Amino acid sequence: MATVRDLIDRQAAERPQAPYAIAAGGSVTLSYGNLAAACRAVVRILESLGAGPGAHVSLVMPNGLGTLVMLLGSLYGGRCVNPVNLLSQPDQMRYVLEHADAGVVLVSPDWEARVRDMAAAIPRAIQVVVVDPDATTLPAPAAAARSEPAAGPESNQQPNPQPNPEDLALLMYTSGTTGKPKGVMLTQANLAASARAISAEHGLTAGDRVLAVLPLYHINAFAVTMLAPLAHGGSLVMPPRFSASTFWQQALANRCTWINLVPTMISYLLEGQAPAAGPPRAVRFCRSASAALPPEHHRAFEQKFGIGIIETMGLTETVAPSFSNPLRAEDRRIGSVGRPSGCEARIADPAGNTLADGETGEILLRGPQVMKGYYRDDHATRAAFHTDGWLRSGDLGHRDAGGFFFVTGRIKELIIKGGENIAPREIDEELLAHPAVLDAAAVGIPDRHYGQDIMACVVLREGAHCTEADLRSYCVQTLGSYKTPRILRFVADLPRGPSGKVQRLRLLDLLPSA
Repeated sequence: MATVRDLIDRQAAERPQAPYAIAAGGSVTLSYGNLAAACRAVVRILESLGAGPGAHVSLVMPNGLGTLVMLLGSLYGGRCVNPVNLLSQPDQMRYVLEHADAGVVLVSPDWEARVRDMAAAIPRAIQVVVVDPDATTLPAPAAAARSEPAAGPESNQQPNPQPNPEDLALLMYTSGTTGKPKGVMLTQANLAASARAISAEHGLTAGDRVLAVLPLYHINAFAVTMLAPLAHGGSLVMPPRFSASTFWQQALANRCTWINLVPTMISYLLEGQAPAAGPPRAVRFCRSASAALPPEHHRAFEQKFGIGIIETMGLTETVAPSFSNPLRAEDRRIGSVGRPSGCEARIADPAGNTLADGETGEILLRGPQVMKGYYRDDHATRAAFHTDGWLRSGDLGHRDAGGFFFVTGRIKELIIKGGENIAPREIDEELLAHPAVLDAAAVGIPDRHYGQDIMACVVLREGAHCTEADLRSYCVQTLGSYKTPRILRFVADLPRGPSGKVQRLRLLDLLPSA
């Protein structure tokens, strides 16, 4: 089971009638047999568009069964998929579409006009194909790709050639400290290894069903809620988006046995009411990832809903999870990201030497789900690995005597807001483009819902007049509301070190007291 096609074909052969994906409300169910047939249809569609094996295919689509099928069908046929983050600003999205080298971009109807405008500015021929993310039928650019025969030898005909385990399968972009997104290269073998590891770690079986509320353009949803069920034969329920007001109703109505969330969602659920029928006993556990979960939220959730939380940690570079707390509640440690999951991990000094338990250093990772490197960026790839092949996570932490890892900080200056990586420099540069701004620096600040939010400190030009309202309005226009700093502080100067670099952590001293 070394490729995504291996996983799909195995389930289709062993349990063709079993459900794989269900639209919220149960209106549409996609069985494993239908999934395999739909994947073969997607391959024919891509072939009709000239996107053969190895071609890159970008998707600008929200969650839906149609999105799910297009992603898996592309992987099934040995194409490399590039799910584009819908929260990206236009310039960033255009950069990703150009850098990813996709000749075909699949878009939902509401994104068509914007993506066509972006594609027109890219010096490469790009075919934009509109796909309904909730569709029960597939787009048909060519008559031969309309559907697959319901029976007969042709219905099971396999697209060729078969993907190889080391073929590039996923190109997912993540923000770095420079603000430029980096394309993480993940192979078929990486994806299959991650799916197997998640299933084994959580003891998942064919009877398990997950409520899939995270966006598929995030590695968490891509690996944990989309790929993992392919390894154990389970199923997923896919609402169009997360809604705290309908979450428990969806979980109960669809008989979900586990849920996959990020701390921001846990925070919002804590603000709401518990199900009227009492704790949802069918839900065996809640999995939390993508950002640190405050211990007080961890305890409050378990007390209010009667569901244990398994805290995990991972990177896009490791196809999501690289650490997980144990399945048994009594073995978990609140505040810890858990033990290595599907890979090896160690704590090292800057030279890569392993440190003793209790000592703080960088968390290093090695294993079958670790990325191939960064696309078209040899320098970043070399910097990401030590010479012995261990991946540098960029996280500081320590290990205790029981083998549990604890994250204590980040080497990279990323702001993690609701699981979204935001480069401070991206905020800086937009602020510096304002004619009244002389200097600016952003930093992550604690936030009860998002884990972190943004504060920016601004030095105005001499004689310039700009109010906080003016600057906030400007940020909303240039950065979007999600990346607009929650707090804007006007200061006389920014704290800098001997080299002249802004010392961002010292900006936290300027944070207004609650």
